[in-house]
Amino acid sequence: MNRIAIVVFSALVLCACAAQQQNAAHLPPAPPSGEPSGIAGLQSQQLRVAFGSPAFVRKDSNVEIWRYDGAGCRAFFFLYPDASGLSVRHVETIPRPSDAAADDACLNRLRLGGKAVS
Repeated sequence: MNRIAIVVFSALVLCACAAQQQNAAHLPPAPPSGEPSGIAGLQSQQLRVAFGSPAFVRKDSNVEIWRYDGAGCRAFFFLYPDASGLSVRHVETIPRPSDAAADDACLNRLRLGGKAVS
């Protein structure tokens, strides 16, 4: 009976590993590391001054995600606690270029409130 349990358990583990590898193959690659210039380290107040009020805020414990929606793109700012309150540690945009987590053109449009630069 013990051997049967071991065989069944081993088969279940192998199936789970195969399924996990199959699921991992369908996930998109993680965005490249690195942050757009002048964004990482912004305090929450500075982010509001630069981008206005977010369209959506999600709070998980003491971490916040602020979403900004613009014409043709969205930006997600990840704010973490520091000595001064909350500061931006990461930003991603949708869409994003294949070689970066955030599109500078999207961030620039959002920073200007969606207004065209003359």
